[in-house]
Amino acid sequence: MAIPDLLRDLLLAVGPSGHEEPAAALWREAAARFAEVHADSLGTSYARVRAAEGAPTLAVIGHIDEVGFQITHIDESGLLAYSVLGGFSAETLAGQRVLIRGSGGLVPGVVGRRRSAARRSEQPKLEHSDLHIDIGAAGRDEAAALVAPGDPGVWQGAPLELEQGRLASRALDNRLGAYVALEAARRVAEAGDARLDVVAVAAVQEELGFHGARTAAFALEPRVALAVDVTWATDVPGGDPKRAGKVELGSGAAITRGPVVNPRVAALLLEAARDEAIPHSLEVYSGDTRTDADAVHVARGGVPTGLVSIPLRYMHSPSELVSLDDLEAVIALVVAFARRLTPETSFLR
Repeated sequence: MAIPDLLRDLLLAVGPSGHEEPAAALWREAAARFAEVHADSLGTSYARVRAAEGAPTLAVIGHIDEVGFQITHIDESGLLAYSVLGGFSAETLAGQRVLIRGSGGLVPGVVGRRRSAARRSEQPKLEHSDLHIDIGAAGRDEAAALVAPGDPGVWQGAPLELEQGRLASRALDNRLGAYVALEAARRVAEAGDARLDVVAVAAVQEELGFHGARTAAFALEPRVALAVDVTWATDVPGGDPKRAGKVELGSGAAITRGPVVNPRVAALLLEAARDEAIPHSLEVYSGDTRTDADAVHVARGGVPTGLVSIPLRYMHSPSELVSLDDLEAVIALVVAFARRLTPETSFLR
């Protein structure tokens, strides 16, 4: 399975949390071919596929931001200090090549670390304050002509097709979810038989606190919602299926059960997966899921919410890794779920 062109373009866009504009613009351009499209002042994008006049709404929410950083200071030598956007370790960033979105375009750089006189075995844990970004500038003035405090950036990690239909890239968390939401809505529009409006949502700032999903759920007031995200694959060294369930690359869509998830939504997802032979696994969270579902299910008077995830290796790194077969399974499941809903479907607990 080849990487879909839209997904490739989304993965190449430089759009960390709070600075998602390039990726969001691509998403809305694709959405305008089949849906009613708009955006809000926070930057979240919406694509509505209408069913019938007055039909209730199913919101399918995938966040479009990625982890990254923001320039905070330029020193006399032209080296750059930064703060993180989202959560990742300093070890993951050290030695990486990066792209900074300056006012004049993308500026490449590398990440260096403070030189220490201590032996390697005696060095303390690496912190972000030990790192800096070098864009090759000879001094502050030269660097300031290219970048400014507040400019966002990401590590480099262009899409790489691997064996067995697997894909490595930065930003799979969670351009995949935003892509799934849009592609599922497109297929629903193509089928033309949904009885609920389906609104694909490319939510912003998930990595900073579910901000886009929180405001989207309030504004849309959906009858039901699905959050689409990635989840930790357990088929790697240190992976523990006892923590939340066995989730492996190639196992299909990971369907969540737990307090955050409406049990009727989870049951309907499982029913759709079984009836249509869609590969799937179960993931169990006894508390927060650390996804947009956490904010959506308590919006307004409460929104019946489900969570469907794509197994992912090496999360929050330049080389996240996913199976494209799992991506297709998640899209198929969202479409099957949407087409089964009726205005009379009850989610009362």
